[in-house]
Amino acid sequence: MKKKWPRILTVILALSVLVRVLAAFYLGDTVEDLPGTNDQISYHALARRVLGGHGFSFGDPWWPLTAENAPTAHWSYLYTFFLTGVYGLFGVHPVIARLIQALLVGALHPYLVYRLGIRVFNPRVGLLAAAFTAFYAYFIYYSASLMTEPFYITAILGAFSLAIDWVIPETGAQPRATVVSRGIGFGLILGVAILLRQIFLLMVPLIFLWIWWAKREQHAGSAIPGLMLATLVIVTMILPFTIYNYSRFGRFVMLNTNAGYAFYWGNHPIYGTSFIPILPEEMGGYQSLVPVELRGLDEAALDQELLRRGIRFVTADPGRYIFLSLSRIPAYFMFWPSAESGSISNLSRVGSFGLLLPLMVYGLLRSFSSPASPLNQYLVSPLFLLHLFILIYTGIHILSWALIRYRLPVDAILVIFAGYAGEYLYRRFIRLRQPVKPQAGL
Repeated sequence: MKKKWPRILTVILALSVLVRVLAAFYLGDTVEDLPGTNDQISYHALARRVLGGHGFSFGDPWWPLTAENAPTAHWSYLYTFFLTGVYGLFGVHPVIARLIQALLVGALHPYLVYRLGIRVFNPRVGLLAAAFTAFYAYFIYYSASLMTEPFYITAILGAFSLAIDWVIPETGAQPRATVVSRGIGFGLILGVAILLRQIFLLMVPLIFLWIWWAKREQHAGSAIPGLMLATLVIVTMILPFTIYNYSRFGRFVMLNTNAGYAFYWGNHPIYGTSFIPILPEEMGGYQSLVPVELRGLDEAALDQELLRRGIRFVTADPGRYIFLSLSRIPAYFMFWPSAESGSISNLSRVGSFGLLLPLMVYGLLRSFSSPASPLNQYLVSPLFLLHLFILIYTGIHILSWALIRYRLPVDAILVIFAGYAGEYLYRRFIRLRQPVKPQAGL
């Protein structure tokens, strides 16, 4: 069976690319407001503006409250550059960008899941998790959407793969990476994830702490020089955008102007204690929640002021905030069909997360009930790193703003636990019940 694993993986990767290419052609050469992908309209428009020499701005008043021709830092610079580059080389053809994403992410995403499945569990789990990833409806849908999600999720998986390799080098891997190459490579992949979605910056210190602690417990040398180098690479990747933002807004904006808007809108008293993932127009929409006296501020100043007011919402009524945060849990983990959603959304939701959720939960529970080991061994294991990410990343969104697509990076890890559950159930109920074939000559 071991000899067949590379061939099976190749087939999985090929099918993964194929279904994503088909999705790219299905979404086509136009950019429309499809369920859960409204941001691609903004990225498409922004890339065209940059390509036309207008810089990071919009020709019309734009979401969230950006004035016509005013500077914007609300959107990922890195993804906008990708889209601008594709349009510059091939003309303004969204389908080309979709196809590039489908090819890259279609191969890399399930491959990295496979590697993580091997490192945390075993090759069978890796193969099964890769297969789940290849046909996971949400991953297929977003891989062809002009948004940060496909590259962002892939970068996160790459970061975890490099972190685990740093702590536990693969058996037989030669030669071992040097401190310089490891630090630079790790810093680059983390920098890419942060430039795509700045929220991942909150995870970086925890990943660094895990690497440092694991290396320390193993007495395998200090990880500090490599982590310092990785930090330098990350700072080098962020700093140009910070300087650029200061030149346009006259104030410190490290990367993007979206945290304040999200926290303010996500915790506004209009919800009471019941969160609504997408505020309907009959309730005035999000822009109506911004006080009139603030609407003359530029994007960066408004973002920072809204963050301050959002924090005041929390401190003024902590009890409401707790119940409001708890009400975000169903919105974040929604797996059932809804009358408010279209057929594509319902099919994608039930056919991906809804279908695999029992395996994800069972695999996650089994990973905690595996043979007991000392706490310090668990804390330095790759399993703890994945548990930590699921917990912290979920917590960040439960405490701020929860949408289904914000959960997708967690789904990318949970499919590994679905693979673990599937592999266990196969061994427990199918393989072990198969009759033993008599040996030849007996």
